[in-house]
Amino acid sequence: MKYKKLIKRILIYAILILGAFIIQTSVFPLITFFSAVPNLILILTFSFGFIYGSTTGMICGLFAGLLMDLFYTGPFGFYSLIYVCCGYFNGLFTKYYYDDFITLPLLMCTASEIVYNLYIFVFRFLLRGRTDIIYYFMHIILPELLFSLIMTLLIYRVFLKMGKKLDSIDQKRGQNVA
Repeated sequence: MKYKKLIKRILIYAILILGAFIIQTSVFPLITFFSAVPNLILILTFSFGFIYGSTTGMICGLFAGLLMDLFYTGPFGFYSLIYVCCGYFNGLFTKYYYDDFITLPLLMCTASEIVYNLYIFVFRFLLRGRTDIIYYFMHIILPELLFSLIMTLLIYRVFLKMGKKLDSIDQKRGQNVA
């Protein structure tokens, strides 16, 4: 019975990761403002890490990163590394998790976006001699950060309610009715 619950959660997480990837790569580029799109996969990874702990965040980050690695150029594992680290470090803050506390998830979204974009800058641009970090910050990091914060305000609550619903269903099924 425990394995059925685990498989159900894994399937739901996989559908969410795939849905976030599809929306991020095919829908949002069509409706861009300021040439930036929110990073839904990063939002999903840090949210699951924060809500469910480091292990869930790392697993979510691994599969999200592998999906990004499969569809984008560069060394394989480039995105997996940053998403796994994001899931792990955000999972360290799960002991400070409260349902109605939105400030900490917004701060974690900000930190995750900045670290993610600095990682991209260092390994995609800086090592090739492109050193204009001010331009990169103003035209890439800041707009993406703002849109990701807005999406976090909208999506984080959905993940929270979905997790509570799954927990309540699992608890109801675990009770013996005689």
